[in-house]
Amino acid sequence: MTRDFVKMHGLGNDFVIFDGRRDGFALDPAAAAAVADRHFGVGCDQVITLLPSTRADLYMRIQNPDGSESGACGNATRCVADLMFGANGGHRMTIETKGGVLPCRREADGRITVDMGAPKLDWREIPLSRAMDTLDVEFTIQSPAGFTLAAPVAVNMGNPHAVFFVADAEAIDLTAVGPLIEHDPLFPERVNVSVAEVKGRELIRLRVWERGAGVTLACGSAACAVTVAATRRGLIDGHATVLMDGGALDMRWAEDGHVLMTGPTALSFRGAWALNGSGR
Repeated sequence: MTRDFVKMHGLGNDFVIFDGRRDGFALDPAAAAAVADRHFGVGCDQVITLLPSTRADLYMRIQNPDGSESGACGNATRCVADLMFGANGGHRMTIETKGGVLPCRREADGRITVDMGAPKLDWREIPLSRAMDTLDVEFTIQSPAGFTLAAPVAVNMGNPHAVFFVADAEAIDLTAVGPLIEHDPLFPERVNVSVAEVKGRELIRLRVWERGAGVTLACGSAACAVTVAATRRGLIDGHATVLMDGGALDMRWAEDGHVLMTGPTALSFRGAWALNGSGR
């Protein structure tokens, strides 16, 4: 048996998308990990399964390369919206995720904007394991390579983020420090780790270690988190271009408290996955 899929990416953040809206198709964690494997599977940062929703046009299930589930993924949301607009026409829709319902629209230039909702900023909502100010989290780590990261801003954008502001984002070895922070006891649900260099009031350089995935070329929810964190710190004025390894997103923390993300998507290819008993 085989199952059709679509491979898409947003700024190099890539996804394998299955449509289970008619039959409730799902992949168990081991099967999702097999699909995501870049040597023996299709290869992707997240596996996406589209399912029916009673609250939105569809539900988007997000699974990481280790098989775990994620609450939100901005780049995947943009890709799915673009895929649906191409198939069904129109320029507005809503997508439900574990983190909430996200309105999407196609802009005149073809880019997709997603309303990622309002950030959660209380320590219980991140969550952290103990009470503290999320604008100045009591956390310091010395990496094996000798550099220090300290005092991140914590933001939940459907999943938890720790944003470290640094002088040089390129100098941080995320492969060394990312897993240490992700699994620190302060973050009981693990955490996405961002290092951000503010280059001006409207430009941020961002690099990301995603929980369950590792270093990715782009991360939409991290771009949201850094926009909120930099605004709270007084480093930007609520809007900025966030430049990641795979390209740029236009970000805005709007007056209604919601974070808006605008960027491009791309279709890589279509294919079929041999289930071998892994689908259920």
